[in-house]
Amino acid sequence: MLDTLEEIISLKRDSFRRFGAQVELYNGVREWFEMINEYGKTIGLNIKHYINSSGLKEMIEGTSIAKEFENIYACSFLYDIDGIAYWPAVAVDYTTKTQFLFKINKGIREVSDNKRINEYVAKEDRPIPFERMIYFGDGETDVPSMSVVKSQGGHAIAVYGDLKKKATAQKLINENRVDFMCKADYSEGGDIHITVMNILDKIRTDYDS
Repeated sequence: MLDTLEEIISLKRDSFRRFGAQVELYNGVREWFEMINEYGKTIGLNIKHYINSSGLKEMIEGTSIAKEFENIYACSFLYDIDGIAYWPAVAVDYTTKTQFLFKINKGIREVSDNKRINEYVAKEDRPIPFERMIYFGDGETDVPSMSVVKSQGGHAIAVYGDLKKKATAQKLINENRVDFMCKADYSEGGDIHITVMNILDKIRTDYDS
C-alpha cells in the first residue's frame, strides 16, 4: 500500500496532518467541547474526551479539534529519519478498539502498551470507570465498543449522518446494543446535546448516591 501511495501522495507525517486539517467536521463539533465541558463544571464533573478510532492518528492530529482530546487511540505508521512512513506501527480493528476502552478505564496512555492492560487493577482504583463513560459511535468497528460500554454500565450513542446509518442505528437500538441514537449534529439544543446533558445529570446523581 505504501509503495503504491508513494507515487500518488506524500507519505510524510506532516502531509498526513495537512490532510487532517481539511477534514470536514459535523455541524457544532468545533463548539461542542467548550460547551459540554462548561456544562460539566456547573454540575461538578470534570469531563475528558478521547478518540478511539480505526482511522489514522496523524490525520486526526491535524484536525482543528485534536487539542481537545486527552489521548488519541488510533492507527499509526513508523517513520524514517526523513519523516516518511515506511511501516505500520499500530493497526486498529474491532478488537483493538475494545482493548483501548480498558486502557482508558485503567489510565494507560500508551497505545502500544500490551503488558499493563492485562495487569489486575481493582475496579475502585481505575481512574475512568465504565459507568461514567459515554461512547459515540458511527461505524461498524464501533459496535463492539458500544456494546462493551453499555454492558459495563456506561452509555452508548449511535450517531448517524444519513438514512442508511440511521437504519443501522435503529437496528442497534432494537438489539439493545446502544442506549440512544442521534443525528450527527452537535449544536447547542440538538438531540446529542440534550441527550448528553441528561446522561451527565444521571452520572452526577449516581456519583452522589
